[in-house]
Amino acid sequence: MDLLLDANIAYLILLAGVLLGLMAMVTPGTGLFELGAFFCLALAGYAVYNLNFNWWALVILVASIVPFVLAIQRQKREIYLGLAILLLVIGSVFMFARENGQPAVNPFVAFFASCLVAAFLWIAVRKAMQAASVRPSHDLDVLVGQMGEARTDIHEEGSAQVMGELWSARSAEPIASGSPIRIVRREGFILVVEKVNSSNL
Repeated sequence: MDLLLDANIAYLILLAGVLLGLMAMVTPGTGLFELGAFFCLALAGYAVYNLNFNWWALVILVASIVPFVLAIQRQKREIYLGLAILLLVIGSVFMFARENGQPAVNPFVAFFASCLVAAFLWIAVRKAMQAASVRPSHDLDVLVGQMGEARTDIHEEGSAQVMGELWSARSAEPIASGSPIRIVRREGFILVVEKVNSSNL
């Protein structure tokens, strides 16, 4: 465990833990980022307990979560994300201190690691947010309101041709095969349809 008491190693582990924690917020549910963040932050906590550290740097590090969350939830994501990265870099670089209060982390290590983390967060988080905001190409909800044709008699069950695909369908009233239909709603992979009168087309 003496290796963890090297400020440079502790700094890298802390940075990795925070980075994994932020990535877990962007891609929740995988469990891998959460587990990695917990492991790294536990090791960093051991180092913080045994090494000199600046309280104000810890506050800045924790505060970086606020703009990061805002970057996930709001518009102008680049501004909030940039602020989160800046606070993360400042807080982590100045976290471990010598007895005179000066940073204990090697400036070259701090510069290199900060650049890598900043670039990774900037690219990865923006891409993850863009992917989350894109409507899925197989979004079945777009079927609601679409017109189609009954391929069989439809009531309790049946099939309908909609947007070039054959779907299982049912309706509240009997619909004859070949009749024009409109999708009212979707229940799983079954379309609930209604007959469309030719006067309403």
